[in-house]
Amino acid sequence: MMKRGLKEVIDDAREKGVNKIITIGVDLESCKKNIAIAKRFDNVYTAIGFHPHDSKKMKEEEISLLEEMLTYSKNVAIGEIGLDFYYNHSNPEIQKEAFRKQLDLANKYDLPIIIHDRDAHQDTVKILAEKARGKKVVLHCFSGDIHMAKWCVEEGFYFGIGGVITFKNAHILSKVVQEIPLESILLETDSPYLTPHPFRGKPNEPQYIPLIAEKIAQLKGKTVRDIAQISTENAFQVFGLS
Repeated sequence: MMKRGLKEVIDDAREKGVNKIITIGVDLESCKKNIAIAKRFDNVYTAIGFHPHDSKKMKEEEISLLEEMLTYSKNVAIGEIGLDFYYNHSNPEIQKEAFRKQLDLANKYDLPIIIHDRDAHQDTVKILAEKARGKKVVLHCFSGDIHMAKWCVEEGFYFGIGGVITFKNAHILSKVVQEIPLESILLETDSPYLTPHPFRGKPNEPQYIPLIAEKIAQLKGKTVRDIAQISTENAFQVFGLS
């Protein structure tokens, strides 16, 4: 199948009502690429950061370059940063060090934070409690239980809800979504992964965001319009968009 072009992907998203997109970095190369995309498209913004998989790449020189990119005018967050003890592509202690250093940068530049947390809930909560209290924090692709979710709500954190919510086996996440306030929910893709039903197996795209809104609407007893309006307002508040 021919690879779809960026303009086509963005145009299709607009047709489905997805008018603003944040493209997230995982290392220096991807962050540079995302800045170039944001310069090309007026409705695309960036988040700059080192994914936990790539923590081992984060030396002093990389931190300096990362800090330079954080000040780009269309950068709206630092992320995705955090911990991944499922794959452990980087040593856990190196991950924790990189996580803390990037949280320090978020505090220095007063930036929202997008968190990656996989099989590392206890350490993620501990480090966030140390360094991110009172900050605008988004738990990307939230996979914690209801107890962790309630702590995050108390802290004023936000939850990135993506295609997983449409999966038949998403029992814990469905319970979390039912329990947390709508004012804490953002919609996301994790593109090209975690494509919502009924398109699982295909590359994920922003145009599928309405499918996530539909499922959340069912779980919350709201209309899709309600979910679209409130989640958009949440995103604008977190990332300073308008």
